Amino acid sequence: MKRILLSSLLLALLAACGTAPRAPSPETAAPAENIAEQPLRVPALESMRDTTPRALAGKFQQASWAGLPGWQNDGLDHVWKAFINNCKGLMRPVSGSLAMQARATPRAWQPVCAAAAQSGLAADTATGPAVRQFLQAQLQPWRLLDAGGKPAQNTVTGYYEPLVCASRKRQGAYQWPLYAAPADLLTIDLGTVYPELAGKRVRGKLAGKRVIPYDTRAEIAASAERQPPAIVWVDDPVEAFFLQVQGSGRALLDNGETIRLAYADHNGRPYASIGQWLAKQGELPLAQTSMQNIKAWAKRNPDRVQQMLNANPAMVFFNEEAITDPELGPKGAYGIPLLGQRAVAVDTTFVPLGTPVYLATDYPASSQRLERLVFAQDTGAAIKGAARTDFYWGSGDEAGAMAGRMKQRGEMWLLWPKQAGVPSAR
Repeated sequence: MKRILLSSLLLALLAACGTAPRAPSPETAAPAENIAEQPLRVPALESMRDTTPRALAGKFQQASWAGLPGWQNDGLDHVWKAFINNCKGLMRPVSGSLAMQARATPRAWQPVCAAAAQSGLAADTATGPAVRQFLQAQLQPWRLLDAGGKPAQNTVTGYYEPLVCASRKRQGAYQWPLYAAPADLLTIDLGTVYPELAGKRVRGKLAGKRVIPYDTRAEIAASAERQPPAIVWVDDPVEAFFLQVQGSGRALLDNGETIRLAYADHNGRPYASIGQWLAKQGELPLAQTSMQNIKAWAKRNPDRVQQMLNANPAMVFFNEEAITDPELGPKGAYGIPLLGQRAVAVDTTFVPLGTPVYLATDYPASSQRLERLVFAQDTGAAIKGAARTDFYWGSGDEAGAMAGRMKQRGEMWLLWPKQAGVPSAR
């Protein structure tokens, strides 16, 4: 029975620096069905509704394929599978709601997705040369520039899908719940009334005729009558906590079954670092608040574990999902299941969701170059700015170790349909 552990570096960053938890809010509505299991359907261009353009904060400079560093060295493994899934997202109807994150203009992508559907390339058998030929024939690279017109460079971090050991029943060591979203949780979309607050959503509950903030973690834990339904009970409180920080994960059940716990919602409370709480209590030096050290403290102080967890008022809620394709991770903010090492989280004010991106950076704690095609399919609370990127490493021990060490500099190029001009958003 393997457990995925975040490396000490990532956990020191999360605990000591107070980084907000990864909660990929479904700002872009995801369909109820698993989109990856559906065939690619490309509507006729004239039937596709257009909506008001969304301004992008970045500037773009036309580039050549030969100008992409390391482009010929990217074997493009799994790219066609990711590309077809990405087209499925692009071809969904658009609502035009300003409460949603900016997405790549669907009408611009219709001819490319139609060509992909008719290409004869299959997700499992498409070769790198064939995929490269298609991409170069259909797409145009555009270098992302900063506000000053210079090539944008920014931090590239990493995330992954952790694993916890759990049971559907509270028994034995399985004492720490991961909850489904409570029935009385309200979400108020401010952007529908105030466009300047687009993307801002408030969580709360009704108290008579008033909407008040939703319960904190401590209030949820203290009220047996008002606790949300638990999907699973985990055998380690610190691992359960850091699965919430990542925003989704897998649970290996005591019957041998593995399920996914996908982000559903949160209680709207601000995130607070349990590592900083331990340091302020004089329990651990701030520099030593790694997951391993926090776990050891919890074992030495079992009667204070809930007190430690309560220092963070934020609570993430989950949906249970079956794992039908082990290669695919949880759905990102675009409603598309993420593919390890082929998906990234971005700031959608610069890069709209659904955009293929060529990323040039380094492997974690290394000078070895990491240059590859990825897809902008997720967002994150800390992912802000031109070329700021969070690289999805996938699932497993190795993915966790790579994500934990990842803090590099990087730059990017948007890959856009040739006939559509400069990248745009809706």
